[in-house]
Parts: sequence; structure tokens; C-alpha cells
Amino acid sequence: MSAGKPRRMSNADTRVTARRTLIVIGLVLATVFALAFVYATRRVLVWAVVAAFFAVALKPLVDRLQRLWVRRRALATLLVFLAAFVVVAVLATVILAPLLNELGRFAERAPDLLRDARAGRGPLGQLLERFGVRRYVSEHSEQLRTFGTRLRQPAVGVLRGVVETVAGLVTVIVLAYLMVLEAPRITGRVLAAAGDGQRERLRRVGREVSRTVTGYLTGNLVISVICGALTFVVLALTGVPFAAVIALLVAVADLIPLVGATLGAVIAAGAGFLHSPTAGVVVLVFFVVYQQVENHLLQPLILARAVRLNPLTVLVSVLLAAELAGLLGALLAIPAAGIVQTLLREYGPARLRPDPPAGPADPRRRPAGPAHQG
Repeated sequence: MSAGKPRRMSNADTRVTARRTLIVIGLVLATVFALAFVYATRRVLVWAVVAAFFAVALKPLVDRLQRLWVRRRALATLLVFLAAFVVVAVLATVILAPLLNELGRFAERAPDLLRDARAGRGPLGQLLERFGVRRYVSEHSEQLRTFGTRLRQPAVGVLRGVVETVAGLVTVIVLAYLMVLEAPRITGRVLAAAGDGQRERLRRVGREVSRTVTGYLTGNLVISVICGALTFVVLALTGVPFAAVIALLVAVADLIPLVGATLGAVIAAGAGFLHSPTAGVVVLVFFVVYQQVENHLLQPLILARAVRLNPLTVLVSVLLAAELAGLLGALLAIPAAGIVQTLLREYGPARLRPDPPAGPADPRRRPAGPAHQG
């Protein structure tokens, strides 16, 4: 008996150890397969995330239109998406039409400009002469010709990238449309499955997430308007032609966090240098100063107020996300941080939740103190 009992205990311990080992191996394999699946479908997942972002932003407009004028959900969703397309088309027309006109004029003047640049005459020729570009081109003409030949070779890759970009845009639009259209049904099923205990909390989380995304878009638009307005003032004061069109293009580029102002600086400074070296230097200095102000003052303050985040949290979130996920991470960092804050407030430990706002005192509650003892 005494010899059989330790043997049975040893067998039981062996089975428990084997079971735990199998569980750990299974979890590791499941994690590896999940990571492999995410990596293999990363493009589709990125499209779905971007579509969800736009769906959350457009859903309040669809809900309001359906509540006030249009009763059918499909028609309200279609009207909101068509209105968004019209706005984008109008902005593209306002930006592209003058640019195409100017490109046509530039193509007509290109031979004369090229002849003057080679001879060192005109604003462009003087600029190239000042920076030593003309001498570099003349000394390395053969290498530049070879480089140009190589650039013409990957035309198939460029065409493939354009097709993939168009396919991604169409997929994002369709996914966002279906998400907004099916939002009431999905929300209803989730709330029904959650039960009475979690229903109100899930509604509150959904409202906070929607407000976070909408506030982020609003704050980003405000920053872009400020950037475009200041750019127009600087370009107009320096006499750069088509200041309004360039400022609008800069404002659209500035919608991209962190790198948007840099892209706008390249566009505006290039236009300034084509006009005159003095205008180019002034525009370049303006953008160097403005980019620091925007990245470290405007974005943390305005987006923190719109998304209700600490300015330090906004700045650190954008920097980390841009380092980890590039442009997409920079675009989604601030709303993602707001969503994480909402989830921590609702589901995190009690010490991480902010104190509720102070309301009117309850007359039925007697405060504790010496005056009320006895």
C-alpha cells in the first residue's frame, strides 16, 4: 500500500506536467500561427483599420441624416458618402486645375528655361550656378544619363503600385460603406449578447470612441487650416505666384501628422525658389520654425483638447507610432491612444479611472463629523 501510493502520485504528477507542457506548446503554436496570419494578411488588415476609422467618423453624420430627413439607412449612407466624394472632388479640382494649367505653361517654357540654365542665365541658372549644380551636372552627365535609363526600367513595378493603390482605395471605401450601413445591426447584436449588466457600459464606450475619432479629425482640420492660412500670408508677402493654390496644397499635405508640414515645406519652398532665391529662403525659414511650433505646440494642445488627452501623451503616442508603423501609425496614433484611455477608464483597475465629476450633494446623506455625533 505505501509503495503503491507514491507510485500513483508520481503518475498523477507526470500526467499534470505533461498536460501543462502540451498547453504551453499549444499556446506557443497558436501565437506563432496568429502572428504569421497577421503578417500574411497585413495589407487587408491595414485596409480594414483605415476603413473602420472613416466609418466611425462618418457614422454620426449618417445617423443624424437618418433621424432628421431620410428614414432608409442605405439611402442616408449613400448620400453622406456621395457628399464626401463631392467635397474631395471639389478640393481636387481647385488644386489640380491651376496646377495643370501652370504645368502646361511650364512645358511651353521648358526649352528656354533649360537653355538659360545651361548657360547660367535667369533665376534658375543663377541658382544652379550658385549651388554648383550646373558644374556637377556637366561633370557627371554620363552617370546621370545612366541613372535616367535605369529609372525607366521599373515601369512595370510603378504600374503595379498604382493598381494596388487604386484597389486599396476602392476596398477601403467599400468596407467603410458596409461598416456604416451595418452598424445598427452589429451594435444591436453585440448589445443583446452583452446582457443588461454591460449594455449601458458598451453604449458609453461606443460614444466615447466615436467622439475621440471625430475630435481628432476636427483638431487635425483646424491645424491644417492654420498651416494653410499662414503659408498663404508668407507666399503672398514674398510675391510667389499662385499663393492660394500652393497654400491649399500645403494644407492638404499637413493633414498627415509629423511629416505633413515637411511635405508642404518642399512644395512651398520649391515654388519660392523658382520665383526668387530670396522668396525661397524666406519660405524655407518660415517652415523650419512653423514645423517645430506645430509638432511641439499646436498638435499636442489642439489635439489634446479635441481628444481629451494629455499633451505629453499625444506627442509621445505620435512619435512612437510613427517609429513603429510609419505613416499609418502616425495617422492613427492619437485616436488609438484616446480609445485605449476610454477602455482603461471603463475596464481598467479602479485606481486608473478618473474621479467622477462632482455633482450636487445628496440631502439624504449626512456628512460624518463631530457636529453630527450623538
